[in-house]
Amino acid sequence: MTGSPPAPDHFDLVPDALLAGRAADGDTVAFEALARRHGPLMRASARRLTGSLADADDVVQESLVQAWKQLDTLRDGDAVKSWLLRITASRSIDQVRRRKNHSDLSDLDQRLAAGSGLAGGGAAGAGNPEAAALSGSRMEALKAAVAALPEEQRRCWVLKQFNDQSYEEIAQTLNISVASVRGRLARARVALAREMEGWR
Repeated sequence: MTGSPPAPDHFDLVPDALLAGRAADGDTVAFEALARRHGPLMRASARRLTGSLADADDVVQESLVQAWKQLDTLRDGDAVKSWLLRITASRSIDQVRRRKNHSDLSDLDQRLAAGSGLAGGGAAGAGNPEAAALSGSRMEALKAAVAALPEEQRRCWVLKQFNDQSYEEIAQTLNISVASVRGRLARARVALAREMEGWR
């Protein structure tokens, strides 16, 4: 006779929509499964935006608390991941504003290397020291170029390139119009293309 609740990993196979529905009904185990599933991506996103692993952990905790309280506002259970990332982005930006410290891109090179092929890095240089050195220099150049962007352009660029948010989602996260998002991203791309011209 097995009267014990299912093991937590049992829920890891359950679709987001079902877990979200159960969590909205007060099922904490279902919510914990969602947190386990999407927590690493939330943490990576928060670190990219705050530039601090310690801040990222705080942001993720705050974001999960907010998500738990606002589960009843989630209209599409299949959109849990993007919903959690929007909350994380908003909380990250709040954290940066509180800190009033613009050194939040000091470890952008690590963040870029952790999952973006934007500068042509990644596995391409594996096993080839010259290619690896060139890729590292390209990353440094891109890091400097992104850090030099005006803050509002940089935030839009990070949300688009790293969080893969739509223009509408970025507008909602930053509380600006979609037209403003498009304009800021266009200016950021022009500035980055100009700065990275020598690396083509």
